[in-house]
Amino acid sequence: VGEQALLKCSFKSSSPISENLLVYWTYRPLAGGQMETIFHYQSVPYPTTVGKFKDRISWVGNVANGDASIAIQSPEMSDNGTFFCSVKNPPDV
Repeated sequence: VGEQALLKCSFKSSSPISENLLVYWTYRPLAGGQMETIFHYQSVPYPTTVGKFKDRISWVGNVANGDASIAIQSPEMSDNGTFFCSVKNPPDV
């Protein structure tokens, strides 16, 4: 709580990294319920503009190095949950 939280995600692809590469981060609260997309990346980062993570997520990854990590500013106990990272680099998934 109070410090930036780094959510690491690394990937490997047998296809060359292209502008078609997609990164999706989703979140499910600890209590369960609906999964929500909190971030996606396609050539440039698109942090969520709604919900509890609005204005708190920053892109710290580097897809050229197989890194799709994000950071959450000012994490709170209520942010507890499961975070999923998904990377698609067509035709690789």
